[in-house]
This record gives sequence, C-alpha cells and structure tokens, in this order.
Amino acid sequence: MVSAVDVRKSFGHTEVLKGVDLTVRQGEVACLIGPSGSGKSTFLRCINHLERIDSGQLHVAGELIGYRRHSDHLQELSEKDIAVQRSRIGMVFQRFNLFPHLTAVENITEAPQRVLGRSRREAEQEARELLARVGLAGRERQYPSQLSGGQQQRVAIARALAMRPELMLFDEPTSALDPELVGEVLQVMRDLARSGMTMVVVTHEMGFAREVADQVAFLDGGCVLEHGTPRQVLGEPAHERTRAFLAQVL
Repeated sequence: MVSAVDVRKSFGHTEVLKGVDLTVRQGEVACLIGPSGSGKSTFLRCINHLERIDSGQLHVAGELIGYRRHSDHLQELSEKDIAVQRSRIGMVFQRFNLFPHLTAVENITEAPQRVLGRSRREAEQEARELLARVGLAGRERQYPSQLSGGQQQRVAIARALAMRPELMLFDEPTSALDPELVGEVLQVMRDLARSGMTMVVVTHEMGFAREVADQVAFLDGGCVLEHGTPRQVLGEPAHERTRAFLAQVL
C-alpha cells in the first residue's frame, strides 16, 4: 500500500529527511516513533504530497504520488490530479481542524458532496453511520465548540473515513488532548486497525504501538535508525539511540 524509497526532504539548508525507506502492506499498521524534530510528521505529509519531496519516490497503492513519469524525468501533477490522489488518503492531524461554523454531520458531509459528488441524503446517512461507529451517535447536530477535544478528534476521524480512503495517516492524533481523553481516540483507532484499514501512525503512545502495530520504525535525525516488529523495536531495541529514547518515554 505504501512504498517509500530513499525519500529526502530539505527546508532551506536543513535536511529533514535523509533517505527514508518504508514499506507498508495492505491491512498493516505502521507506527513511526522518535523524538520531536526527527522527521516523522514531515514524512507523513510527504505521503499525500502536502510536502514535496526533493528526491526519492513514494507510491501509494502502486501509484506514484505527486508526479508522473515523462520520458526520463518526473513531472509534478496538476493540483487537480494531486487532489484526486489525496481523496484516497485520509489524514488526521494533531489539531482537529474542524469547521467551527458547521455541525458534526456537516463537517463530515462537506467533502463527499463537493469532491465525490454524493447527494446530500447519501452523505448525511453515511455521516450518521460513521458518527455511530466512532461512538458519537446523537451528537450529529452539535458544533465543535459543544464537543470535547476527544469528541472533536473522533469527528475528524469520521470525516476522513467519509472519503472511503484506501490509507489512513495519523499525525500524533492524541497529542493535543487532555490525558483522560486519549483513550477514547485510541479505541477508535484500534477498531479501525481490526477492521483491516491500512494505517501509518506518528505517535508517542508506546502502549498503542505495542498492541496494534505490525511494524514500528524509529526515526532520529531524519533517518530510520531501527525498524521491525513492536517486540523487536520496543522490547529488544538493537540501537543505543533507540534504547535511550525508550528509556525516556516508557
């Protein structure tokens, strides 16, 4: 589902990604861990071309993301074609990014109607089903200001799912939440993983990574220093830098 080969990205003179390789098969959950500034979120944003990579290649479901081959070089896609690619990749951010003037249902139905051309009736029916799926039945007509942070994040997850994505990206989805609200969001993500959704998750929740992930990649300084199963990376890390990081967060 995801194939990253030698992905590099710089901001000015600072190289943030220094040749990242990662393969995620369909139905797998990959967790990216590491200290702040290690390149995890930048890499996640590159997967759906919110950030342009400088070199390397990124494929999702066999399709080159953000570019097409033209003779012997790559040509960037038009904004319209990039938007089509992004419509198949759901993304949930640290902040909920809900429209404050729209209800929960309206936040969820906006994109399916405008981008996918679904009728209002069809979009609203699916929005209600998705809200029930994330434990928010009965909250359809509430505005973001009337919802807790955990509830807003669950609406954001439902909004991403409304596009029926092939892949879900989560960028530290619990980092902005009060500690008592983290569990309800992680439970929704657990349920998604059990349903077979392919997920790439940037997280500091080591318990979640240990329980749900098929693979864990530890990033530091823009490189993948260690990669393997949760048992290998979290339980028996081979790299001294990984051990030092885990000693601080576990």
